[in-house]
Amino acid sequence: MRTAPILTLVVFTLFGRAQEYVTRFGTKTTPGGIERLEAPIFGSGDYFKTHFAPAAPLPDVRAPARLADFVVDGKLELSLKAYLELVLANNPDVAIQRLSIEAPRNAITRALARFDPTLTASFRSERSQTPTADVLQGAETLNQLTQPFSLAFNQLLPTGTQYSIGFSGRRRSTNSQFATINPSINGTLNFSVTQPLLRNRGSRVNKLQFIIAQSRFKQSRYSFEDRLLQLLSQAENVYWSVVEARENLRVAEENLRVNEALLKRSERELELGAISPLDIYQPQQNLENARIALTQARYRLEQTLDALRRQIGADLDPDYRNMPIVLTEPVLPPAEEEALDPEQMVEAAYRLRPDLKGALQSLQIDDLNYEAVRNELRPDLSLSLSYSSSGLGGRIFEFVQEPGFGRPSVPIGTIPGGLGQALEQIFGFDFPTYSFTLSLRLPLRDRRAVADLADVAVSKKTNMLRAQSLEQDIRLEVLNAVSQVESSKARVKLAQTALEFSRKRLEAEQKKYDLGVTTIFFLIQAQNDLVAAQSQVVTQATLYRRNLVNLLRVTGQLLEERGVVVSDKPGQY
Repeated sequence: MRTAPILTLVVFTLFGRAQEYVTRFGTKTTPGGIERLEAPIFGSGDYFKTHFAPAAPLPDVRAPARLADFVVDGKLELSLKAYLELVLANNPDVAIQRLSIEAPRNAITRALARFDPTLTASFRSERSQTPTADVLQGAETLNQLTQPFSLAFNQLLPTGTQYSIGFSGRRRSTNSQFATINPSINGTLNFSVTQPLLRNRGSRVNKLQFIIAQSRFKQSRYSFEDRLLQLLSQAENVYWSVVEARENLRVAEENLRVNEALLKRSERELELGAISPLDIYQPQQNLENARIALTQARYRLEQTLDALRRQIGADLDPDYRNMPIVLTEPVLPPAEEEALDPEQMVEAAYRLRPDLKGALQSLQIDDLNYEAVRNELRPDLSLSLSYSSSGLGGRIFEFVQEPGFGRPSVPIGTIPGGLGQALEQIFGFDFPTYSFTLSLRLPLRDRRAVADLADVAVSKKTNMLRAQSLEQDIRLEVLNAVSQVESSKARVKLAQTALEFSRKRLEAEQKKYDLGVTTIFFLIQAQNDLVAAQSQVVTQATLYRRNLVNLLRVTGQLLEERGVVVSDKPGQY
């Protein structure tokens, strides 16, 4: 009897610890600072909304947002920063990648499910009528009503401790005249605690799946960042494609104006007899070629604009589907830029590349899996403690034996009783039963665990080699990207120099033609060379912009340079 209060104190202390763990894990932020789902607690309004919802909620697909913020005089005016903001807000490919990390985030909550408490209750009512073949059964037809009831609360704590609190009772009534207590109510209150001593002992071992789920979420977030880098670089290349098409259209329009003016002058000279009728065909052909080039440039610009509208979601909204778009970024890069240090770029890539971070995160997951497998190799030794208290209540019949051999007992009175009497005995611990059990499960030969351990070692070595190979690939990508940027920078300067000489040559050919010392053929050729030089400047400038975007991508600096921060909160960057 003296052990009962002590055991009761132990059980309720464990129950308090259970509530402490439930509170800790019930918060929205994990110890690693990761936002995760929070399961509602029984009895709250959210619990019944979640578990008894009439239908699954329909996904909410938003319409394109923030387009109206950049409308100026009936046109979408977009800088590179504004364009990328719209891409992040409205591009469905970006939204799909954002959702890809939600399943690993939910896995963190799922890993905690083994620590969720459960409450189990059952009630059964059974009526039986059976014929009797023995007078000792107390009735000619035995009529019994049995109603058992059980209630149990179970939970596994992160320390590995498993405890349960249960109550079981049974109400039984019968028409047997030999029943002393009728109806009778039996009740038992059970407490049990099981603590692993070797395998599954300690908080870290039992929370390994939770820690692994956190590591996998970080790995998925790195994969999301890597994919976001690629999507942003593709979107920015679309922006520069529009700028290139816009500038080529401007060059084509200027070429058309020059050829129209040259044809008018040639026609005037033909009227005055200054040139042969055979010389008029070349200016006419050049004018038609300029018109063809202008038409092609216009259609090319429309194609690139359609691709840009798709990136920002403008094609989904009828109000913005055909709205003119004005891009404010200049095509030419800054005049002076510092030379790039290849080794410094490589170090930045090693520090920032999300795919390399994900590869290194795989090594941490392998270490955690190794801990889990090592735990399975330990003997399973556990200590179990149990305590139960029983009680019996009901209406008691008092009998007296009639004189004479074989005469039946007759009831002379009853003593009232019932459930309260049984509960008083249970919680008074009048009839205790307690025990302890020490159990050992020793695998004499565990081939499965040994094979799992070998698999983990192979997996870690493989991931280490993959990380090493990725580092080599990153270094090569960065060096090539730096070389391409520096080469593009030099080609832009050379194209600008060639453009200046083309202008000077055209001016010289124009003067020579005015003086009559050259033919119109050389003048037209100089004009065509000027157009080609202008187009070459546009091509090399946009190629430089693309190579710079590629460099920012391969070094992992694109998100930081464009002001994009990936957040751990669901649905946010």
